[in-house]
Amino acid sequence: MSINNNTKTKGHKSIRIFTACLVMIPALFCRASANNKTNQSQADSCLKIYLPREVTIKNSNLKLGQVSIIRGSETLVARAEEIALGRISVPGQKIVIDRPTVLSRLACNGIPASKVTLTGSEETTVKQQNHTISSSEFVSLANSFLEKNPPGNSACRWTLIRKPKDFVVSAGSKEISFSPRLVQTGVTNQARIEIAVLSGINKIAVRQVTFALVYDCRQAVTKVDIPEGGIISPENIKIENIQSNNSDPSEWKPPYGLITKRRLPANTVIHPNMLGSLKSPVIVKRNQNVVIRIERPGFLITAAGKTMQDGSAGEYIKVRNMDSQRIILARISEDGSVEPVL
Repeated sequence: MSINNNTKTKGHKSIRIFTACLVMIPALFCRASANNKTNQSQADSCLKIYLPREVTIKNSNLKLGQVSIIRGSETLVARAEEIALGRISVPGQKIVIDRPTVLSRLACNGIPASKVTLTGSEETTVKQQNHTISSSEFVSLANSFLEKNPPGNSACRWTLIRKPKDFVVSAGSKEISFSPRLVQTGVTNQARIEIAVLSGINKIAVRQVTFALVYDCRQAVTKVDIPEGGIISPENIKIENIQSNNSDPSEWKPPYGLITKRRLPANTVIHPNMLGSLKSPVIVKRNQNVVIRIERPGFLITAAGKTMQDGSAGEYIKVRNMDSQRIILARISEDGSVEPVL
């Protein structure tokens, strides 16, 4: 009887232990599940942000998602990626974003530093993708414009004397086009081309290219020695075609019929100051008696006069009126008489 009672007692203890285990196991599972949920919730409310040393972006507006790698809950990551960090305002500009700046911008958007883990570089250098329109490209555009729109009938070629600076175009710009035009400078032997750089319909830059012009010109050259007072003719000069930095005057013509003011050796280029007009012969002498003549339709007045200087036909000289003794200015006529200037 005693053995049976012991056996029964041990059996009851085992049943109680087993029952207690059955009760505790679900409780342990519930506690573990609660811990896992808590840990997961904490993980979902945190961000891990990796900052590279250098980043290149396409547009000019900086966002955190463009300059870093963000890990965390999908909602929080999407929110953090849209946080603005500034703007690149000048093509070629670089902006440095450091960790304090990132944490400050996150805090301003409701994400405290305690919820953020930063890794990677201490600061990130951000630059914009862009391309450069070189100085040589502007010169080529200006040259093509001049070929289609010559700056004068006699300008045969031109040489570059002033080139522009390069221009950096940001990647975010719309389709780039150019609008060249000739700018009036007041300098006759130069052509200045202004090239506007357009992004869509907006002008984003202007560059100027300046050329020195070379003209087709003519010049007169002596073929033989010409003495002072010699008359220029096709027999003693030749007309040559040359290229010059200055164009011919619009009234230029061969100097035939003019006289030399000094001796001109052979092969001398003739300039205007070397020549003068062929003077008419003197037809009245000083102290010569002349007729002062005023003729108009319907009447004629004459008087005696005496010249006070030599003169040729068409010239104006001083004449003394012998009746009134007044000195007048008169023009010499072809017949030797003089007509007063009234």
